[in-house]
Amino acid sequence: MRPRTLALAAAIAVLPLTAVSLGVSTAQAAAPNAAPRVALPNTVNPAVAQSEKKGDVPAEQQISIAVSLKLRNTDALDHFLTAVTTPGAPEFGKYLTPEQFTAQFGPTQAAVDQVKTYLAAQGLTVTEVSANRQVVSAHGTTAQVSQAFGTHESSYVDPQLQRAFFANDAAASIPADLAAVVQGVHGLDNHAVRKNRIAKPQSTPGTAAPNATTATPSGFGPAQYDGAYNLNKTGADGTGVTVALWEFDGYSKTNLTTYDSQYGLTGPAVSTVSVDGANYDTTPGQGQGEVELDSEIVRGAAPKATQLIYEAPNSDQGEIDMANKIVADNRASVISISWGSCEPDTTAASMTAVDNAFKQAAAQGISIFSASGDDGSRDCTRSTSGSTVKAVDFPASSPHQTGVGGTNLKVSGTAYSSESAWSTAGGGVSTVFSKPSWQTGTGVSGTMRTVPDVSSNADPASGFAIYTAGGWQVYGGTSAAAPLWSGYAAQFNQKAKAAGQPVLGEASPRLYSVANSSNYGTAFHDVTTGSNQDFPAKAGYDQVTGWGTPVADVLTTALLGGTTPPPSGGCTAAQLVGNGGFETGTAAPWTASSGVLDNGTSQAAHSGSWKAWMDGYGSAHTDTVSQTVSIPAGCTSAKLTFWLHIDTAETGSTAYDKLTVQANSTTLATYSNVNAAAGYVQKTLDLTSFAGQTVTVKFTGTEDSSMQTSFVIDDVALNVS
Repeated sequence: MRPRTLALAAAIAVLPLTAVSLGVSTAQAAAPNAAPRVALPNTVNPAVAQSEKKGDVPAEQQISIAVSLKLRNTDALDHFLTAVTTPGAPEFGKYLTPEQFTAQFGPTQAAVDQVKTYLAAQGLTVTEVSANRQVVSAHGTTAQVSQAFGTHESSYVDPQLQRAFFANDAAASIPADLAAVVQGVHGLDNHAVRKNRIAKPQSTPGTAAPNATTATPSGFGPAQYDGAYNLNKTGADGTGVTVALWEFDGYSKTNLTTYDSQYGLTGPAVSTVSVDGANYDTTPGQGQGEVELDSEIVRGAAPKATQLIYEAPNSDQGEIDMANKIVADNRASVISISWGSCEPDTTAASMTAVDNAFKQAAAQGISIFSASGDDGSRDCTRSTSGSTVKAVDFPASSPHQTGVGGTNLKVSGTAYSSESAWSTAGGGVSTVFSKPSWQTGTGVSGTMRTVPDVSSNADPASGFAIYTAGGWQVYGGTSAAAPLWSGYAAQFNQKAKAAGQPVLGEASPRLYSVANSSNYGTAFHDVTTGSNQDFPAKAGYDQVTGWGTPVADVLTTALLGGTTPPPSGGCTAAQLVGNGGFETGTAAPWTASSGVLDNGTSQAAHSGSWKAWMDGYGSAHTDTVSQTVSIPAGCTSAKLTFWLHIDTAETGSTAYDKLTVQANSTTLATYSNVNAAAGYVQKTLDLTSFAGQTVTVKFTGTEDSSMQTSFVIDDVALNVS
């Protein structure tokens, strides 16, 4: 057999497009030259079509842009995201690290370098590459940006919002050789602004204005909402769990500590994580109440959880950069989002870029809860498209997070009494995202994603006591519902860890599984009365309240019942290795060197199409493939089996090239070119002595400087009993 060839990334030299002399410095660059180009769909802000053009943007004006790159191996990624949330699947709960996700599904470094080279050749300054390689940020003059992306930047006025903005007149384009790696270009307009989802009570004659502060709290405090939803019966308080708050404004720590003091709450101090240099905490803006609402509700539901408040510029680029920073940081297992924009008035390319980051979150086991909006089924009411358009809110419409709708909650003391749908709770049908495979059940219909998935109290008439702006206010909105569910997820993750089970991860598939089981009637409050403009609440799923509101203790039990935790004293017969035949086409939950997973015909698989092919290059080289598993303490037998084929060009009885099998630091077996044979041979190794331990099973193939040896592994299993 001939040696395998190491693939080398070719350096791609991108020459500057021909400059056209304009004679004046204020004109934007002329259209790019005739080199083949590809238009990027969905890169024009929808507001352009309904706005009045006022003139050109000055050529010297600086514009910051972000280029989002495409994910790779998307079919395999979709398969993994389904398996990792499916109890009983080998991949269930075996989440990836950011490094594993990027290696398997993220853009390659070669793709990043190709984009950076092109941007630099157009005179743009590259300022940052996201840690997960999904975004390349840069800035330059209007003329340079226009030249790079084949656009013309104009100034506009949005007549609906009476707001001036700039935008590209037509779709951006890129050279054809970038089309395979570039997803979209963002920052070509500054129209998009995310709105918070706070709602305040309507004023009535003889009462204080709804935005007036008071000296003492009124509205629901933690005792009421924790009691109503049984959050006080789970036996958890968020200890050891981190929640990320997704924000476009700042907060006052004094306000947060006042809330804590009022209700006797103690927990880790919140901290700010800046995105793109944003930090509003010194002088918070109009969104301060939103940030403090989010933090205080999470504190009330999960007081011991650590809170990281991510603050980003309020723009397409700011939102994309925040999404990618949170998942690349990987510090939080829950994200709470109370800001959004209606789908028809949001550039589709930016939604795709954010959703790609949400896919990474799902792969890493991060739960995301997003407010569904406060304008009912007409989410564009306060946006460009207006109230005549049926629309849903993004990111609540993303299929890789959980959209949270709103109800009006009534309590008896601190106990649940009844609920009805809030009349302006966001809900409806996405026009962007198809219905995901998990979105099934009574009341679910159509081919497109529907919103919301679940709900909780949001009506300001049954609002929450929030301390903000130096006093107490009553706030509602789905802005309050999303952090309440995030607090519940923090509780669940604490319980799951204690039970030896995986964190909640992408919540919707698991919540829908419970909703479609016999546990539904006890794990959820099914809200069946009330409506928004176009959709009524009804038995089962509906587009106002989703599946309903949580009965937290019962829901936790149902979710934890999805798998059997590794017993500490007994042992249930099981096979522990995930993706042992590598047939998902992706390494997860294995960690593997580049090029090890293979479905080519040069080396046959033992079964199926995929296998792990280590070495075989005929030059000094090392490959590894490993997976971490937990062997229950009560097991009296743990046998590692795998099929091994060794093919070599070496001769004689000297072991030049070697394959080592290890469990943690213990070497279990070593094979070499001397063991070469036609076909596969099954090997069995004993791991019984590792019972009660977490074990990393690792295969390491080492090849010397000449004469190839291939070590091909397939159908790996670890059976315990």
